[in-house]
Amino acid sequence: MIAVLTPFSVAIAAFVAVFGSAIGSFLNVVVHRVPAGRSVVAPASACPRCGRSIRGFDNVPVLSWLILRGHCRDCEAPIPMRYPLVETATAVLFVVVVFSFLPMSGEVPSMLIGQIVLLVVLLYLMACSVALALIDLDTHTLPNRIVLPMYPVVALLLVGVTIATGDWGALARGSVGAFILGGAYLALALAVPRGMGFGDVKLAGVLGLVLAYLGWGPLAVGAFAAFLLGGSFGVGLLLLRRVNRSSGIPFGPWMLVGAWTGIFSGGTIWDAYLRLIGLA
Repeated sequence: MIAVLTPFSVAIAAFVAVFGSAIGSFLNVVVHRVPAGRSVVAPASACPRCGRSIRGFDNVPVLSWLILRGHCRDCEAPIPMRYPLVETATAVLFVVVVFSFLPMSGEVPSMLIGQIVLLVVLLYLMACSVALALIDLDTHTLPNRIVLPMYPVVALLLVGVTIATGDWGALARGSVGAFILGGAYLALALAVPRGMGFGDVKLAGVLGLVLAYLGWGPLAVGAFAAFLLGGSFGVGLLLLRRVNRSSGIPFGPWMLVGAWTGIFSGGTIWDAYLRLIGLA
């Protein structure tokens, strides 16, 4: 991880931020069209009120929204603030991921390649996380069109990481982690069908794969954090009388927040826990 600001690190941050905002712009399309069963490629984006296609120079992430003052150029229909917020958030999250997992230049070439591919895995997971969290909040679903392709993509990339690093134990651990977390969620879905959906089960498997690939600590922390954060949020809403006991609260976003807690800090938190109970 780059700890100090240098011209090189600033250039990397700027490039990643621009790239992340472009991905965020695409994710806005994904969030809008996937739940409706529409293609994310065609037709081109258009104003929902007047039907005019969005011009290329009006499709620059964040900047176009600011220039247009949040309105369509042709009919003045308001453009939701959510669009630039998603683009900005994705840019920030991409920068955080890159600066947290950017490989150090001193590593041997094969390890360097492996770390770069792992970084690609995490950026892909972050993009999917943003889309899935927003869709789940909107529709209380985790679409198969996003979740299921994550399995082959993540698995193949992690195989590439393993070939480069030679750490086949990590790949075996990731496979076991996918079965452990996916199986745990399946058991919960069968035991409490109204409390856990099968979309959560499908997502759990791929999250378990990534978390366990990084280590048992990230898996344990990521799994626990989802229930801790999600449960605390649900209790808070109950106390504030914003929901009742029969209200459905989407759990997918908390699964993803928990997973990223495990990815970023799982090893550190797990080691501290083991020291606390005298096992390390």
